[in-house]
Amino acid sequence: MKSVRFLLPAALLSLSTVALAQSVAPWDAPSIAHSVAGSVARSVLRSVVQSTVQSVAQSETHKMDAPKTTAPKSEAQTSFDTLKTLAGDWEGPVKTDMPVEAKVEIAPLHVSMRVTSRGNVLVHEFQEAGTPLDPAKYDHPVTMLYVDADRLTLVHYCDAGNRPRMTAKPSPDGKTLEFEFADLSGSNKYGHMYHAVFTIIDANHHTEDWTYMMPGDKPVHAHFDLQRTKGEGAASGK
Repeated sequence: MKSVRFLLPAALLSLSTVALAQSVAPWDAPSIAHSVAGSVARSVLRSVVQSTVQSVAQSETHKMDAPKTTAPKSEAQTSFDTLKTLAGDWEGPVKTDMPVEAKVEIAPLHVSMRVTSRGNVLVHEFQEAGTPLDPAKYDHPVTMLYVDADRLTLVHYCDAGNRPRMTAKPSPDGKTLEFEFADLSGSNKYGHMYHAVFTIIDANHHTEDWTYMMPGDKPVHAHFDLQRTKGEGAASGK
């Protein structure tokens, strides 16, 4: 439309010049000739303006009608969308390589995942199955997963009082997502979560492998074998 804006003032200026010339000497021959020339000029200018306006309008219409292309998803976003299919409630047994002398009873685990923040965050929570939500008595760590720029990021809010951040490696098959340690916020007095792997077996079955780094850099691994609870997620068409 920029060309139209420049052309219209020029056309109006020409027309006003012609009108002024006509008013000065309306009956002499030069004025008549000038008037005829002005009439022709007006006709030409009118045609040019109309043609330009139509051309610009057609161009804008063509741009509006052109199909909009969607940018391809990044690998991080694709992996995140895959993780979001795990939204729901899960339960299953836990296996660890914790030393026997620790005398820790490993009970079945309940895991819940939900998508929030307009689809931008996946909230992951776990606790011992069958226990109430009592943070003073039972562990209940929360993990937040989201896409940060071009990285799928995990922040684990640990009962140990710290927040390790991990970033995902490229998935080799689209079903296994591995997170590597990036940095730690908070105290490391009691150790911190260090590594995580999510493996999707099918819509109702997935595993999680978590590595906790004890003080002195001694890793402890835990394997969760999780099944959807009845009535949840893909099995019921949610």
